[in-house]
Parts: sequence; C-alpha cells; structure tokens
Amino acid sequence: MEIPGHRPKPADALHAGVQQLGRLPTDRAMPAPAWVPIRSLLERHRARILSHLVSLNESDRYLRFGYTASDAQLSRYAQAIDFARDEVFGIFDRRLQLLAMAHLAGMEHAKAEFGVSVLPRARGRGFGSRLFDHAVLHARNRRIDTLVIHALSDNMAMLRIASKAGASIERNGAETQARLRLPPDDLFSHIDQLVEGHAAELDYRFKVHARRVDATNE
Repeated sequence: MEIPGHRPKPADALHAGVQQLGRLPTDRAMPAPAWVPIRSLLERHRARILSHLVSLNESDRYLRFGYTASDAQLSRYAQAIDFARDEVFGIFDRRLQLLAMAHLAGMEHAKAEFGVSVLPRARGRGFGSRLFDHAVLHARNRRIDTLVIHALSDNMAMLRIASKAGASIERNGAETQARLRLPPDDLFSHIDQLVEGHAAELDYRFKVHARRVDATNE
C-alpha cells in the first residue's frame, strides 16, 4: 500500500512568528521555528500537493513510496486522495509552496497509516517530526488507537521519528513496519486541535495576503 507537529504556542508566539515573516530574506535563512503552522489540506489543494510531490527527487520518491514513482504515478496518487476519509496536512512557505506534507490514510478499524515528505531545501527544521505529532493528535481525536508506518529499512529519518515516539519496530529485510499505540482522545486533545487549526488558518491567510501585495508591487 502507498504510504500515505508540535502543539501550538500561545497567541503571542503566533503574532511574533507572523511579524518575523516580513523580515526574513529567504526561506533558506529561516531557523527552526518554535511553532510551525500546519494546515489541513482540502480538495482545492490537489494541484499544490502534486507540485510538491513532483519536486521530490528520485531518492526521495523511493523512500516515500517504496519505489521511484514517476510523475504520472504521483499524479494518480494525488487524484486518488479521499479528503472525506483521509487527512492531509501541509507546511507552506511565504510563497505558498508546500514545503512538507503528511498523509493520514486508511482510517478504519481504529487504524491509520502515516506517510510524510519534505522538500530538500526544507530539511533540518524538524518538519517531519512536527507533522508526525500533528497527525497523532488528529488520529487520536478521530478515535484511532494505532498508527502504522510502512517504510523502507534505510529510511532512517522516518524510523527515528517513529522510534522516538515509542513505536514498536519490526524489520523484514528491506521493509520495516512501525506501530504506535495512541492514547484515547480527551478534552485537551480536542482543544489543542481547535487552537492549532485556527492559528494555522490565520497564518495561511496572512501569507495569501502578503503574496497578493507582493504581486501588486512587482
């Protein structure tokens, strides 16, 4: 099967982060932020999802899907995402390019599968870990009790994330399966999801507005 962040800080941290956006010369200069806005992706984001996936090099595609997916295969994958059943999350830069995305899929029988991809230029900022934490929160709130990750055994970055979270790791030659038991949802997990969702939406709208202003001034 194709494999398909961090809790938000208080509002003042969000405002400080938004203010910093206007002072950063490039995304490469951006340090790892204390809070990362992770937005739920919808049907209208399919084109951005595909653009993100085709930006992955052959090695990244191999690690993400277990084979070197062609552009046509990535297109079929993006078109097949069921947004009514699955959950997809993304981290955008100020130009609204999707730097990293996660897919929480197959959410049935209290299990879900997790997959993540990060563009090379956005590595080293902990985006994979943040997306994993975010997916865990959403899975809990949808009464999922087990998160499953199918990965190649040499995908050390993904396996480190799973191992650090306490997942059990079973290696079978070139393939590895990680299984993480999740705690049940509670009031605080639902509040966390609500607050994080609103904060990420505010950040996204700010970026949309900033992009429009930049386009006007070009």
